[in-house]
Amino acid sequence: MNERQRQILILNGVGLLVGSVLVGWVFFFFLLKQVVLWPVVPSMPVEIPGDERGWRMAHMEGITHGLLLLALGAVGGRLRLGVRAAKALQWAALVQAWLFFLPAAFGPLVGARGLAFGGGPFGGGVANDLMYVSGWPAVIAVHVMLVLLAVGAWRGLREAGAPR
Repeated sequence: MNERQRQILILNGVGLLVGSVLVGWVFFFFLLKQVVLWPVVPSMPVEIPGDERGWRMAHMEGITHGLLLLALGAVGGRLRLGVRAAKALQWAALVQAWLFFLPAAFGPLVGARGLAFGGGPFGGGVANDLMYVSGWPAVIAVHVMLVLLAVGAWRGLREAGAPR
Protein backbone atom coordinates (compact mmCIF):
# COMPACT_ATOMS: atom_id res chain seq x y z
CA MET A 1 0.00 0.00 0.00
CA ASN A 2 1.23 3.48 -0.71
CA GLU A 3 1.37 6.28 1.85
CA ARG A 4 -1.80 8.00 0.62
CA GLN A 5 -3.83 4.79 0.91
CA ARG A 6 -2.53 4.23 4.43
CA GLN A 7 -3.37 7.81 5.44
CA ILE A 8 -6.91 7.41 4.06
CA LEU A 9 -7.34 4.28 6.18
CA ILE A 10 -5.99 6.07 9.25
CA LEU A 11 -8.27 9.08 8.74
CA ASN A 12 -11.30 6.82 8.31
CA GLY A 13 -10.27 4.84 11.39
CA VAL A 14 -10.27 8.06 13.38
CA GLY A 15 -13.66 8.93 11.87
CA LEU A 16 -15.07 5.60 13.04
CA LEU A 17 -13.68 6.14 16.54
CA VAL A 18 -15.33 9.59 16.62
CA GLY A 19 -18.57 7.98 15.45
CA SER A 20 -18.22 5.40 18.21
CA VAL A 21 -17.78 8.13 20.81
CA LEU A 22 -20.93 9.88 19.56
CA VAL A 23 -22.89 6.61 19.66
CA GLY A 24 -21.39 6.03 23.11
CA TRP A 25 -22.91 9.28 24.35
CA VAL A 26 -26.31 8.26 23.01
CA PHE A 27 -25.86 4.84 24.64
CA PHE A 28 -24.95 6.55 27.93
CA PHE A 29 -28.06 8.76 27.81
CA PHE A 30 -30.19 5.77 26.78
CA LEU A 31 -29.05 3.85 29.87
CA LEU A 32 -29.64 6.80 32.21
CA LYS A 33 -32.91 7.84 30.51
CA GLN A 34 -31.69 11.40 30.83
CA VAL A 35 -29.03 13.73 29.50
CA VAL A 36 -26.63 14.22 32.38
CA LEU A 37 -23.80 16.69 31.83
CA TRP A 38 -23.75 18.42 35.19
CA PRO A 39 -22.54 21.12 35.83
CA VAL A 40 -22.57 22.18 32.15
CA VAL A 41 -26.14 21.14 31.31
CA PRO A 42 -28.83 20.40 33.87
CA SER A 43 -30.28 16.89 33.78
CA MET A 44 -33.01 16.50 31.18
CA PRO A 45 -35.14 13.38 30.82
CA VAL A 46 -34.98 11.78 27.36
CA GLU A 47 -36.67 8.84 25.71
CA ILE A 48 -34.18 7.26 23.31
CA PRO A 49 -35.47 4.25 21.36
CA GLY A 50 -33.64 0.96 21.15
CA ASP A 51 -32.29 -1.66 23.47
CA GLU A 52 -29.10 -2.03 25.46
CA ARG A 53 -27.74 -4.78 23.19
CA GLY A 54 -28.23 -2.66 20.07
CA TRP A 55 -26.53 0.43 21.48
CA ARG A 56 -23.62 -1.60 22.87
CA MET A 57 -23.21 -3.30 19.50
CA ALA A 58 -23.22 0.00 17.62
CA HIS A 59 -20.65 1.46 20.02
CA MET A 60 -18.38 -1.57 19.70
CA GLU A 61 -18.68 -1.73 15.89
CA GLY A 62 -17.22 1.77 15.66
CA ILE A 63 -14.37 0.94 18.03
CA THR A 64 -13.58 -2.40 16.38
CA HIS A 65 -13.62 -1.16 12.81
CA GLY A 66 -11.88 2.10 13.66
CA LEU A 67 -9.02 0.19 15.28
CA LEU A 68 -8.93 -2.23 12.35
CA LEU A 69 -8.48 0.64 9.87
CA LEU A 70 -5.80 2.21 12.08
CA ALA A 71 -3.96 -1.13 12.20
CA LEU A 72 -4.21 -1.52 8.42
CA GLY A 73 -2.86 1.98 7.99
CA ALA A 74 0.03 1.13 10.29
CA VAL A 75 1.01 -2.19 8.70
CA GLY A 76 -0.18 -1.61 5.13
CA GLY A 77 3.31 -0.63 3.98
CA ARG A 78 4.61 -4.06 5.02
CA LEU A 79 2.11 -5.97 2.90
CA ARG A 80 3.39 -7.04 -0.49
CA LEU A 81 0.58 -6.36 -2.93
CA GLY A 82 0.45 -5.00 -6.45
CA VAL A 83 -1.06 -1.60 -7.16
CA ARG A 84 -4.52 -2.97 -8.03
CA ALA A 85 -4.60 -5.40 -5.11
CA ALA A 86 -3.57 -2.63 -2.68
CA LYS A 87 -6.35 -0.39 -4.02
CA ALA A 88 -8.83 -3.27 -3.71
CA LEU A 89 -7.69 -3.85 -0.12
CA GLN A 90 -8.13 -0.18 0.72
CA TRP A 91 -11.66 -0.06 -0.69
CA ALA A 92 -12.68 -3.42 0.80
CA ALA A 93 -11.51 -2.22 4.23
CA LEU A 94 -13.38 1.07 3.94
CA VAL A 95 -16.59 -0.52 2.65
CA GLN A 96 -16.72 -3.21 5.32
CA ALA A 97 -15.85 -0.82 8.14
CA TRP A 98 -18.45 1.83 7.36
CA LEU A 99 -21.17 -0.57 6.18
CA PHE A 100 -20.91 -2.57 9.39
CA PHE A 101 -20.86 0.54 11.61
CA LEU A 102 -23.54 2.76 10.05
CA PRO A 103 -26.39 0.21 10.03
CA ALA A 104 -25.42 -0.85 13.57
CA ALA A 105 -25.70 2.79 14.69
CA PHE A 106 -29.04 3.19 12.85
CA GLY A 107 -30.58 -0.09 14.00
CA PRO A 108 -31.35 0.75 17.64
CA LEU A 109 -33.15 3.94 16.59
CA VAL A 110 -35.65 1.96 14.53
CA GLY A 111 -35.65 -1.32 16.43
CA ALA A 112 -34.06 -3.35 13.65
CA ARG A 113 -31.13 -5.75 13.48
CA GLY A 114 -30.88 -6.50 9.77
CA LEU A 115 -29.70 -10.08 10.30
CA ALA A 116 -32.29 -11.72 8.04
CA PHE A 117 -34.45 -10.46 5.20
CA GLY A 118 -37.96 -10.24 6.63
CA GLY A 119 -36.49 -10.10 10.13
CA GLY A 120 -36.30 -13.79 10.94
CA PRO A 121 -36.85 -14.31 14.68
CA PHE A 122 -36.23 -10.60 15.38
CA GLY A 123 -39.15 -9.06 13.51
CA GLY A 124 -39.14 -7.45 10.10
CA GLY A 125 -39.94 -4.18 8.46
CA VAL A 126 -38.51 -1.88 5.86
CA ALA A 127 -35.67 -0.65 8.11
CA ASN A 128 -34.63 -4.23 8.88
CA ASP A 129 -34.64 -5.19 5.20
CA LEU A 130 -32.61 -2.10 4.24
CA MET A 131 -30.07 -2.95 6.92
CA TYR A 132 -29.92 -6.53 5.67
CA VAL A 133 -29.35 -5.48 2.06
CA SER A 134 -26.73 -2.88 3.06
CA GLY A 135 -24.88 -5.63 4.91
CA TRP A 136 -24.12 -7.68 1.82
CA PRO A 137 -21.45 -5.36 0.37
CA ALA A 138 -19.81 -5.36 3.82
CA VAL A 139 -19.90 -9.16 4.06
CA ILE A 140 -18.32 -9.52 0.61
CA ALA A 141 -15.78 -6.77 1.33
CA VAL A 142 -14.60 -8.30 4.62
CA HIS A 143 -13.84 -11.58 2.85
CA VAL A 144 -11.99 -9.81 0.03
CA MET A 145 -10.06 -7.80 2.64
CA LEU A 146 -9.04 -10.93 4.57
CA VAL A 147 -7.86 -12.74 1.45
CA LEU A 148 -5.81 -9.73 0.32
CA LEU A 149 -4.34 -9.31 3.81
CA ALA A 150 -3.31 -12.96 3.87
CA VAL A 151 -1.78 -12.78 0.39
CA GLY A 152 0.10 -9.56 1.18
CA ALA A 153 1.39 -10.90 4.50
CA TRP A 154 2.40 -14.24 2.96
CA ARG A 155 4.30 -12.49 0.16
CA GLY A 156 5.96 -10.26 2.74
CA LEU A 157 7.06 -13.29 4.75
CA ARG A 158 8.47 -14.98 1.64
CA GLU A 159 10.28 -11.79 0.69
CA ALA A 160 11.77 -11.56 4.18
CA GLY A 161 13.34 -14.98 3.57
CA ALA A 162 14.37 -17.74 5.94
CA PRO A 163 15.72 -16.88 9.38
CA ARG A 164 19.50 -16.75 9.65
